[in-house]
Amino acid sequence: MTISKYIAFLCLLVTTLCTAQNKSITLDDIWSNGTFRQERLDALHSMKNGKEYSVLNFDRKNGSTTIDIYDYKTLEKVKTLVSSLNLEDIKFFTDYKFSDDESQVLLATNQESIFRRSTLANYYVLDTKTGMLTSVSNEKIQEPTFSPDGQKVAYGLNNNLYVKDLISGNTTQFTKDGIKNKIINGITDWVYEEEFGFVRAFEWNANSDKIAFIRFDETNVPEFSMDVYGKNLYQTQTVFKYPKAGEANAIVSLYVYDFKENKTNEVKVNKDYKDFYIPRIKWTNNPDVLSAQFSNRHQNELDLWMINTNKNKAILAVEERDKAYVDVTDNLTFLEDNSFIWTSEKDGFNHIYHYTKDGELINQVTKGNWEVTNYYGLDVKTNKIYYQSVENGSINRDVYSINLNGTNKQRLTKNTGTNNADFSADFTYFINTFSSATTPPVYTLNSAANGNVIKKIKDNEKLAETVSQYSLSQKEFSTIHVNGNDLNMWVIKPANFDVNKKYPLLMYQYSGPGSQQVTNRWNSSNDYWYQMLAQKGYIVACVDGRGTGLKGADFKKITQKELGKFEVEDQIEAAKLLGQRNYIDASRIGIWGWSYGGFMSSNALLKGNDVFKMAIAVAPVTSWRFYDSIYTERYMTTPQENASGYDDNSPINHVDKLKGDFLLIHGTGDDNVHVQNTMRMVEALIQADKQFEWMIYPDKNHGIYGGNTRKHLYTKMTNFIDRTLGDKLEAN
Repeated sequence: MTISKYIAFLCLLVTTLCTAQNKSITLDDIWSNGTFRQERLDALHSMKNGKEYSVLNFDRKNGSTTIDIYDYKTLEKVKTLVSSLNLEDIKFFTDYKFSDDESQVLLATNQESIFRRSTLANYYVLDTKTGMLTSVSNEKIQEPTFSPDGQKVAYGLNNNLYVKDLISGNTTQFTKDGIKNKIINGITDWVYEEEFGFVRAFEWNANSDKIAFIRFDETNVPEFSMDVYGKNLYQTQTVFKYPKAGEANAIVSLYVYDFKENKTNEVKVNKDYKDFYIPRIKWTNNPDVLSAQFSNRHQNELDLWMINTNKNKAILAVEERDKAYVDVTDNLTFLEDNSFIWTSEKDGFNHIYHYTKDGELINQVTKGNWEVTNYYGLDVKTNKIYYQSVENGSINRDVYSINLNGTNKQRLTKNTGTNNADFSADFTYFINTFSSATTPPVYTLNSAANGNVIKKIKDNEKLAETVSQYSLSQKEFSTIHVNGNDLNMWVIKPANFDVNKKYPLLMYQYSGPGSQQVTNRWNSSNDYWYQMLAQKGYIVACVDGRGTGLKGADFKKITQKELGKFEVEDQIEAAKLLGQRNYIDASRIGIWGWSYGGFMSSNALLKGNDVFKMAIAVAPVTSWRFYDSIYTERYMTTPQENASGYDDNSPINHVDKLKGDFLLIHGTGDDNVHVQNTMRMVEALIQADKQFEWMIYPDKNHGIYGGNTRKHLYTKMTNFIDRTLGDKLEAN
C-alpha cells in the first residue's frame, strides 16, 4: 500500500467508520485514561554521518530510558547507544545532547521546572566508547553545553557561569558577581525567557576558546511575589523580578570570556543605545567574530551586528525597521564563507534572504504573498535551501526546496495538511510528520531530492481505530467575511446535525498577535472536548480574526497600539453572522479563551453584551498594565505613551457592561499572567454590583495542570456551559 493510500485509509477510519459508531467521549477519556494518546518520535536527532538517527525511547514497564540508533535507509534499529538500565547513577534520563563528534552525550535526570522553558537538573557526561559516566556537577545546574571540541562543558549555576574540563576534571567559575534577583550571567531573566523564547544566553565560539554571554543587571526591576500555599502550616513566598509594561527592565550587556587569557571583556557596538534588548547572540564561523541582535525598547528597530572580539570592532550588517514591530528571527545561519541566511517580513510577508558576511544583500530567496514558517537549512553540495511555508493555504504547512539563488522551487510534501520535516545531517533524507484534521500523525522517511516517501516509520493506526469507535464530527474549514476580511474558520457540528434544528454555539479563540488556531492538523486535547460538546448538541466554532498570523504583516499588525479592539470587533461580528444561520440559536452564543483568549472572551462578553450570553475566561489578562514589558510594549508601546490604548480595551474598565453569565478561572501560582489580573477584575465586578462565578486553583501555574486538575477544570467549564447555553438541548 502506498503512503498516499495508507493516509487515505487512516482518514477513512476516522471520517467514515466513526459515523457507524456512537460511543461518547468523556472527560476521563481526554484527561485521565490516555485514550487518545499519540505515538511519537521523541528527541529525534540526526547523526553526523547522515545515515542514522537517534530517538529517546521510554519503557513504561521498567521505568527505563534508552537512546536508540536507527538506520535511515532500512529504518531498522542499529543499536541501543545508551540504556539507563546499565547506568549505576541514573535510574532514567529525560533528555540528551551529543557532543559535536558524537563521542559523548549529556544526560539529564531529576529535572525540575523553574519557569516555562527553564529547568534545573543533574547532568552526566557519558563517553559512548568507554562507557565512562562523569557527573558535571554535584548540584542541579542549567543549560550545560559541550564545547565544539568536546573537551569542556559550560553551564549556569546560581546566576554564574562555570566550565568543567572533561580531561582534567577541573571546574572553573568565570563569573563571580551573580546574585539572585540582582545579577544573572549567561541565563536569561524571566521576561527574556518568556517573550524572546530562550534560556541559554551564552555561546561557545568555533575554536572552543571563547564564550560570549549576556549579563542581566535586574537590580532596579520591580519584584513580584506569589504565595505558595503548599501543605505546611504556613505558606511560603516566591519573589522574582518581573518588569511590567512601562517599568524598569534589566540592563543588559555583552561579554566575552577568553580561556587563553583567562579574562572577561565587555563587548560594545558603535551605537549609543539608551534602553535596549539583546534578544540573540551567535558566533559566526570565524572564531573571533560574534553576531548580536540589538533591539530598541519599542522593538520597531532591530540591528544585526558583526563584532570582532579581538579588536572590539563592530560592523552593522542589517538594519530592520517597521512602523509597528520587528520580529526576532531564529533563522540566522552562517554559511561556509560566512555569508548568512536571514528571514524577514520587510516585503510584507516572512521570507528568506541571503546576505554577504558584511550585510550586503545578495538576493531574496523566496517571494510571494505567503509566509515562510520554518527554515531547515542549506545543502552545501547542491546549494538547495529547505524550508516550510503556507504557500498551499494559510491553514496548511508544506516542505519545499529552492536553490540558494531563488530558482527551481519544489514542493516536496504531497499531502494537504500539516507537514513538519527533520532532515538528515547530509540532507539526503528527511523524516516527515504529517497530520490533518482527519489523519492522525504519520511519520515517514522521505527523499530530500524529490520528497518521495521511501518508507513509513511510525503511524497512529491504533489511535485511528480508537477514534473510529466514537461518534465524531468532521471539523469543517471555511472562511467567513467579517469587517471586510475573509477570516479562516472551523466549525464542529453534532454528528446527527439537523439543519432544521436550532443549536447553541460556543466560540473558541486565542487571537493574540501572529497566532493561529484555525489549522489543518490532528486533534489537540481541546478538540476532543469540542467533540464531546458536539455530542451533547452544541456547535463549536473558531475564527482567526485580524491580528492573527500567516496572512501577511498588514493583517497581523493592524492591532498595533490597540490590542483588543479589532480582534474583539471581529469576534462579535462573526458571532452575529453565525447567529443569522437558521440552525444556530442567536440567543445562546457563548465564547471562551485562555490567556490572551481569556482577555478576548472577557471583552467580547462585555462589549458584545447583546450578542454573547456567556463567557469563560481562563488565566486572562484583564489590563495590559499588569503584563510584562517585552510582550506588551512590542504591540502597545508603554502605558506612559499610550494610556488610552491600554485602558480603552481592557476588560477591567468595562465591567459595568456585564449582562451575561461570566466564569473567571485562574491559578494562584501563575508567574506569567498573574492572578492579580483576576483579583482586580473580581473587585471591579463586585464594586459594579455584577454577579459572576469564579474558580481559583491553588499553586497552579499558567497551564493549570497536575494530578486531577485538568479534569476538574474542564468539568467546571462543561457544567457552566450546560447551565448557561444548554437549557434547551435535546437528548443526542
